[in-house]
Amino acid sequence: MRIGLLLLTNLAVMLIASVVFSLLGLSGILDADGIGLNLGALLVWCALLGFGGSFVSLALSKWMAKRATRAAVIEAPGNETENWLLDTVARLAEDAGIGMPEVAIFPSPQPNAFATGATSNSALVAVSSGLLQQMNQDEVEAVLGHEIGHIANGDMLTLTLIQGVVNTFVILLSRVVGYVVDRYLLRNETGLGIGYFVTSIAAQIFFGILASAIVMWFSRRREFRADARGAELAGREKMISALERLRAASRGADTMPQSMAAFGISAGTRRGIRALYSSHPPLETRIAALRAGE
Repeated sequence: MRIGLLLLTNLAVMLIASVVFSLLGLSGILDADGIGLNLGALLVWCALLGFGGSFVSLALSKWMAKRATRAAVIEAPGNETENWLLDTVARLAEDAGIGMPEVAIFPSPQPNAFATGATSNSALVAVSSGLLQQMNQDEVEAVLGHEIGHIANGDMLTLTLIQGVVNTFVILLSRVVGYVVDRYLLRNETGLGIGYFVTSIAAQIFFGILASAIVMWFSRRREFRADARGAELAGREKMISALERLRAASRGADTMPQSMAAFGISAGTRRGIRALYSSHPPLETRIAALRAGE
């Protein structure tokens, strides 16, 4: 149901964009003299590229996460800690109404954890060795509740669909800008020239940077929701204690590989304009939200 509604929403956005372009007369301008751009075909092609790349990344997310962090999945518990981890994840997953995810431990001296996977019933929850060493069981339980919250909320799929929509319009707008520059500024009337391709590449980079801020805004919002779900599953005070422990340990430094930063429970704090491109809100802001009961 979640997938269907989000796909219908995204399809509606693209249809509205197509109608607006037509009403503004852009379709005719872009396809002038039969050598321009077919807006309908371009929109479909951009959607295939935009969503295709996002869904391929989602499908490979568990495999890539394991390789990036060198996470070892617990097939059979080898000690009391691993046995407790499996039992706790199983209980939290049942309480959240999702299937049992894979559970893994990855080597890192910094306390962190992440969840990923294509669906809520085929996910992965991983914790760092540093988290197990520096946090007590109540705090680890809260962290696991946060990650289970991400899975139960469908955050991986939601962010993938948002990224797909953003990718679609970045590709589309960059091609439109490239065409306008090539056709009307460079006065090229014989077809799509070098100006189109060079401008399209430059515009795609520019729009991609702007679009990343949109995706990161959604990523920050999902962290608040996952904190709330973790508080619901494990207890509010446990969740607050875990975040305070993370704040003391991180000291504003990135504690995950850059490719995995958006998946971790904690990421480096950024200030000023860079904060727009942070996947996580500041830990102190998240703690304040939990204390306020948000």
